[in-house]
Amino acid sequence: MNEILINSILNILTILFLLIGTFFIFSGSLGVFRFPDVYTRLHAATKASTLGIASILIGTFIFLYVAHDVVSGKLLLAIFFILLTNPVSGHMISRAAHHSGAKLVLRHRKDAYEEALNKEKTE
Repeated sequence: MNEILINSILNILTILFLLIGTFFIFSGSLGVFRFPDVYTRLHAATKASTLGIASILIGTFIFLYVAHDVVSGKLLLAIFFILLTNPVSGHMISRAAHHSGAKLVLRHRKDAYEEALNKEKTE
């Protein structure tokens, strides 16, 4: 009886993680189309894909554990490397875009990085 309950809970967790991952990936793809400049698009792409892919891989890990009694080290490594590399790559791409001259859409924000660089140049 307890084993059936635990398997049911783990199956529900698997479904939830897969749905959460799908939601984040879908919302990130909408953000890439809807946001106005390269920086907000990068934010949407990297944050949403990091959370989405990590959630899908966690759901896959739980499924493999419940259905086949397999603890996949490759999935754990993939989750770790995605959580480690996606934000760093997004940051580096945004720095490269900034250094190449991509401008912000300055409706409601200011470019603090540009102000700091200008202050360093004047000093």
